[in-house]
Order: sequence, then C-alpha cells, then structure tokens
Amino acid sequence: MSAMLQLLVQAGKRTAPADEAFVLSHYINNPDGIRCSLAVDDDGSALGLQSLIFARQGNRYETPAGWGIVGTHVSPLAARRGIGRQLFEVTKLAAVEAGLEKIEAFIGEKNAEGQAYYEKMGFVTYRLADGAVCKCFEVMR
Repeated sequence: MSAMLQLLVQAGKRTAPADEAFVLSHYINNPDGIRCSLAVDDDGSALGLQSLIFARQGNRYETPAGWGIVGTHVSPLAARRGIGRQLFEVTKLAAVEAGLEKIEAFIGEKNAEGQAYYEKMGFVTYRLADGAVCKCFEVMR
C-alpha cells in the first residue's frame, strides 16, 4: 500500500505522507476504521485502496459526527481501469453494514480528477472548506 501511495506522491497526485507508519496508523490500525479495501493485481501489487472511517466529533475534516469519511487512492499505473468504481461498491456495503446515513469525501479544490470520480459515484458538493470541496453521498439502505 505504501509503495502505491509513493507512486501517487511521485506523480504529484498526493501530498500526504505515504510511508508504512502512516499506512498502518491511518488505514490498517485506525481506531475509527470501518473498512479499508485494497485492489491488487495478479502479481499482488496494489492497484488502489479505499478507506472508510467513522467521523468523530472534532475530526480534522469537520465532517459531521456520525457520518463516514471516505478516501480513495488509485495507482497511476491503474488509472481508468474501473478500480475506483469496484472499490466503492465494497465501501457502500460497508457503509450500510455500519449504519451510516451519509459519507463525505474531502477533495482538494485543484483535484479535478478526484472531484469527477466522486461525482460519478453519486456524491454531490454540499460545502467548501479551506482549499477543499466536500462532497456528500447519501447511503441507501
């Protein structure tokens, strides 16, 4: 997962940390984690990941407490292969199982590709934050 995130850093598509410690704390061992899904190639290399965490009061994104927060990362080597769509199918099921009513995606305002992806998944812009566009998805039960 870290190696795939490093590719995104090198491609200029990620500014957050991508080291193994960050992956462990934010995606694998996150106490608010609901599900982190990983798409892998036949050789076992990561093609993408999507995490869904529970929004607690006072979270860094200011997502309303009780919602889910989604993060999607697809390898530049796997772009346009439907990886994000496949990951979101699993995430939607996890959101229903967790009893979430809404999921928020917090996307950089200059990340047109990320904004387009979430719109294709059914997210709509509902607020703007400092340097970000926040999109909301209503979970169907």
